[in-house]
Amino acid sequence: MIANKDQELTDQLKRTAVRMNQPQDAYGPLLELIGDARFVLIGEASHGTHEFYAMRAALTQRLIEERGFNAVIVEADWPDAYRVNRYVRGIQDDAQDEVEALAGFVRFPQWMWRNRVVVDFVRWLKEFNARKAADRSQCGFYGMDLYSLHGSIEAVLAYLDQVDPEAARRARYRYSCFEDFGEDPQAYGYAARFDLGRSCQEEVVRQLVELLQHAADYAHRDGRVAEDEYFYAEQNARLIRDAEEYYRQMFADGVSTWNLRDRHMVDTIEALVKYLDQHVGHTRVVVWAHNSHLGDARATEMGQGGELNVGQLCRERWGGEVVNIGFSTYSGTVTAADNWNEAAQLKRVRPGLPGSYEAMFHDVGFDLMLPLRELTGEIAVELGRPRLQRAIGVIYRPQTERLSHYFNARLAAQFDAMIHIDQTRAVEPLERTPAWTPEREFETYPTGV
Repeated sequence: MIANKDQELTDQLKRTAVRMNQPQDAYGPLLELIGDARFVLIGEASHGTHEFYAMRAALTQRLIEERGFNAVIVEADWPDAYRVNRYVRGIQDDAQDEVEALAGFVRFPQWMWRNRVVVDFVRWLKEFNARKAADRSQCGFYGMDLYSLHGSIEAVLAYLDQVDPEAARRARYRYSCFEDFGEDPQAYGYAARFDLGRSCQEEVVRQLVELLQHAADYAHRDGRVAEDEYFYAEQNARLIRDAEEYYRQMFADGVSTWNLRDRHMVDTIEALVKYLDQHVGHTRVVVWAHNSHLGDARATEMGQGGELNVGQLCRERWGGEVVNIGFSTYSGTVTAADNWNEAAQLKRVRPGLPGSYEAMFHDVGFDLMLPLRELTGEIAVELGRPRLQRAIGVIYRPQTERLSHYFNARLAAQFDAMIHIDQTRAVEPLERTPAWTPEREFETYPTGV
């Protein structure tokens, strides 16, 4: 009976899904689905798959050229991405080419943004903006993550050195609270959590408040460029405040750090949209992040455990103006590490587990785009039931794949559309390691895991 039901679902998917003989077969139907949405969230089922990056970039180009989207916001640190923003918009440009524009991404995992697909997209965006400079319809590139505690401190200090040296002196004194911990924010978090009196919370809040109090003076010194630079500094100061709390909460129980991080991401999106609305007109944004951030957490077992995410918060804040698109794959290769802060490897992705969405889409027999928002009837009911879904981040542990990389999700409530590419390959990092070569021999994974 179960086998027959699965076969019926497979047959319905074959009739309902958009068949992708080429990736571009999905773009027209997706643009129709997106319509007038202001927020298009485009995910990925791993942080190291070429096809996810390439299709996301190609769809984003269509949205920028044909629908007037003017901001790309990515799961990256604010100061590192802002260097790219300056480059693609031709503002105070100290980078000579696309690779140099990405030079700020030195923190693990570098390959997430220092890879061949991103280089090509940054080059395209630079050329697009050069054509649009006269009519003010340029598209910017921004980060929304909060890991760059020290990078953002350096950015705030550099800004204040330019506009208010005395304020810079006060900021250095406040931020010196972190100096005992060097460049290791986790060491600070541990001390702040377990060693009374070591918290820098008061200092970072005071610094943000002072910066906000001088907004009118700093932002209106010299036209739009001054306003942009002030906004950049203010967002760095907000990031420092949130990052301090993030690392301080890291050693607490529960899901507080995950929720703090995703709230910070959405607050950054909201602040950026508000700023751009005021300065360039109606803003439409594309957001790039992992499926686990962009698929509505309320439709997953993590949400049942108290986690929220960017997809959920965006839907709650902006409702029908949001469209979120997920990706999946059945097998292939991926760029990932064994553990945090270790070298990138070219790893083989195990076939999707029986009973998973990956296995279900594999049985359909072709690459597909499924417009989940438009589903009705029995197929909508079936895809509204919990089923295993895989998530590979920057770490991939195939030996413990079920425990490490699968969770239950209700796909029809999680995303508005899903793209499945059955066989995928690893994204190519700019810096190859001995463990990342196309000719690398793959070990045979143990069975029965």
